[in-house]
Amino acid sequence: MYYSIEEMLEFIDEPNRSACKKLLGDNRALFQTVQGSTHNHQAWKGGYWDHIQEAMNRGVFYYRIEEKETGRRYAFTLSSLLLVLFVHDIEKPWSYELDEKGEARRKPDLASKATQHEFRNQKLKKYAITLTPEEQNAMKYVEDEHNDYTNKRRVMNELAGLCHICDVYSARVGHDCPRETGETWGSRLYKK
Repeated sequence: MYYSIEEMLEFIDEPNRSACKKLLGDNRALFQTVQGSTHNHQAWKGGYWDHIQEAMNRGVFYYRIEEKETGRRYAFTLSSLLLVLFVHDIEKPWSYELDEKGEARRKPDLASKATQHEFRNQKLKKYAITLTPEEQNAMKYVEDEHNDYTNKRRVMNELAGLCHICDVYSARVGHDCPRETGETWGSRLYKK
């Protein structure tokens, strides 16, 4: 089943569920019109919405298939997974501006990872979205371990790892998904 963002927010535990619904409600028009990136993935009007929805659906899929097919249980909840995936790129709707050619580019004040991280933290605070230490780790490393990688200890926790997989899948494998309005898992699987 392919869920809407609204349906997946229902899987998030309170009080973050209500906070995420408020964030979505206050910014729906922006989320549904801004592109997902400048060039690499879901780079069309509304692509941000499509990227978040695709990454969250990947999360539901991987979470459920792991338990069903292997009997293994993750050390984190589906709620935590969906919360992080919903807010992992929350700065993006405010990050882009059009250049003189009409192409999207990052605004200079949100061009660095540090300023993006600070903006995300401010949005989370504004909407009273609270993250556990595990969720904070996932937010920090959803895109990679970057310069924090070491072979001496694990930096990215399990939640961060699965969030990273979902984000990479959406941005690199499914970078052009969804391809049509109303697309479902079944309609995509063997379509060219």
